[in-house]
Amino acid sequence: MPKNIFTGSIAEAYDASSTDMFSPAVLEPAVRFLAEVAGDGAALEFGIGTGRVALPLSRRGIEVQGIDISADMIRELRSKPGSESISTVTGDFATVTMPRKFSLVYLVFNVISNLTTQQEQVECLRNAARHLVRGGCVVVELWIPDLRRFPPGAIAIPFDVSSSHIGLDVLDIATQTGTSHHYFIDGSRVVTFDTPYRYVWPSELDLMAQLAGLTLDERWSDWDRSPFTAESLKHVSVYRLPGA
Repeated sequence: MPKNIFTGSIAEAYDASSTDMFSPAVLEPAVRFLAEVAGDGAALEFGIGTGRVALPLSRRGIEVQGIDISADMIRELRSKPGSESISTVTGDFATVTMPRKFSLVYLVFNVISNLTTQQEQVECLRNAARHLVRGGCVVVELWIPDLRRFPPGAIAIPFDVSSSHIGLDVLDIATQTGTSHHYFIDGSRVVTFDTPYRYVWPSELDLMAQLAGLTLDERWSDWDRSPFTAESLKHVSVYRLPGA
């Protein structure tokens, strides 16, 4: 079971520390894409967090439910208008089950990487498949580490440097694991936050999906359906459970 690190002040400050992910240019294409895949059916979010995606998706008329390991993150969700229409369960989304099936299960913003072993990630996709109606889809948004940026002997590489935040990634290429080290700067005060993860290559994710009985339906470089290429630094992949 993954460690719950999104607690207390981290959960309270989560939205404020991720403002770029709430911008309409980022959020609206994702919500539109997911609404199209869900169609007339219901959606289940693994790692629902504070409701960044679930709330606007619900406002589109999609029935949304969610699972998250952090009760504190769900508490932040519950403080927002419209959250009363979203059912949530606290627990590990690799194993927790809901008492119904959905047209769509989705994992956004690299959330599957929070599961730090390959076995947990396989179980996550199996759990997603268990929640699907026949013909339903699992949508995964996941980054692709640009290992070309890591010169030989490098200890860490920055992914964000600003007056209020410094972010450094440390990777272990042998195990496909890493840690994002965050340093939030407020005047003379610095708050640190470390997030461990395991990255997954697209071909590896496809094999995990196969083990779960899913087939790749489509893959894009982003929510706007831009083509996926060798230069893409992320992908949005749609896996379907065969059947009518």
